[in-house]
Amino acid sequence: MNAAHLSLAEHASRLRRRELTAVALVDACAQNHARTEPRLNAYKTWDGARARSAAEAVDTLLDQGMDLGPLMGLPVSVKDLYGVPGLPVFAGSDEALPEAWQAAGPLVARLQRQLGIVVGKTHTVEFAFGGLGVNAHWGTPWNPWSPREHRVPGGSSAGAGVSLVQGSALLALGTDTAGSVRVPASMTGQVGLKTTVGRWPLEGIVPLSSSLDTAGLLTRTVEDLAYAFAALDPESQGLPAPAPARLQGLRVGVPTNHFWDDIDPSIAAAVEAAIERLAQAGAQVVRLTLPHCEEAFDIFRRGGLAASELAAYLDLHFPHKVERLDPVVRDRVRWAEQVSSVKYLRRKSVLQRCGAGAAQVFNDVDVLLTPTVPASPPRLADIDTVESYAPANMKAMRNTAISNLFGWCALTMPVGLDTNRMPVGLHLMGPPRAEARLIGIALGIEALIGKGFEVLGAPDLS
Repeated sequence: MNAAHLSLAEHASRLRRRELTAVALVDACAQNHARTEPRLNAYKTWDGARARSAAEAVDTLLDQGMDLGPLMGLPVSVKDLYGVPGLPVFAGSDEALPEAWQAAGPLVARLQRQLGIVVGKTHTVEFAFGGLGVNAHWGTPWNPWSPREHRVPGGSSAGAGVSLVQGSALLALGTDTAGSVRVPASMTGQVGLKTTVGRWPLEGIVPLSSSLDTAGLLTRTVEDLAYAFAALDPESQGLPAPAPARLQGLRVGVPTNHFWDDIDPSIAAAVEAAIERLAQAGAQVVRLTLPHCEEAFDIFRRGGLAASELAAYLDLHFPHKVERLDPVVRDRVRWAEQVSSVKYLRRKSVLQRCGAGAAQVFNDVDVLLTPTVPASPPRLADIDTVESYAPANMKAMRNTAISNLFGWCALTMPVGLDTNRMPVGLHLMGPPRAEARLIGIALGIEALIGKGFEVLGAPDLS
């Protein structure tokens, strides 16, 4: 098997059998970074020297028979919202945040206790407020699937998916408030998980929305996602990684409203082909109307909860930054300042009602399947004004935002390429705290249709 296609579990096994050293693994990631980073621009901060020193320590411990956890020795990129000791946090803004933000929160601490190796901090949209991945301060990462045109990588975890395609990391930590893990995962051909609000602690992560923020993972395959989830999820400690679900008799709900509106025909075709293969494998495909989507998304279009919560956070902690924000972020923050407390609380109440009502669908189906992103990643030149950016940004998050607004868990996995030869994602949604079940279903689908590199091939990184 091509070493680039080895799973996290296989890398971990080879490290423990001493058939592979952590230093060799980190060196390979560093070489991939050096070869492609000037063009791809995945990282705000690359920490190669410390990563190699950490790898040397890992090898010493493994030579002595010490095993500190499943992620020991595996290279990980971390979104530049997370605190990592010794690394600055910019949160996509034009200057580093106070040093206190470098403290590791529970998720990074869990990673580091296992001696997972942080190779660097990946670019994010400023304060994570955007779905396309653009950043006026530090440049927009280049989607590796578009070698000749600068297409966006998705956001707000903009550099995360790029780092995996680049081969500079084998696992990426991101955050998801309206699709910020799943949109970049879909646009770069990776797997992305959005956890349920409250399942993973958010301390040590710069906030966007106190109501909707979630931590999440990007991986190269669902198999890798299952492995990393079991290693990092507090509720899964001591439990095996999720196992593939049986597809025969699986009740698959396919909403016919909202998610397919104004969709790129080639994206629709790729997703429908995957659904048809599920039906042929014995899944029960149920076409249905998912209630409350338009009511919830109308609130999202008007700023939702995140715009008001970010405006309040900036006003309290960084008021001097507002005038210096990326224009595509600044305009929405200014607009949110006009939203009254009564209107904000009404929105919150309506979204809670919508989520509870829509969740009744899971009495009749096991999972909901839709396209992840209904449009191909746009060229950066086509969204270079606030006026052209706004509709493209809203469309990128249209499908993913629903699970955030409803309080569900969700993931995306690659199922094909569109007419621009850009990756297409299949979106799976489940009820709150059903992550393990959702990953199991995705594992079953991956066993049927193939892993990402088998489905998509390899991008041209030359």
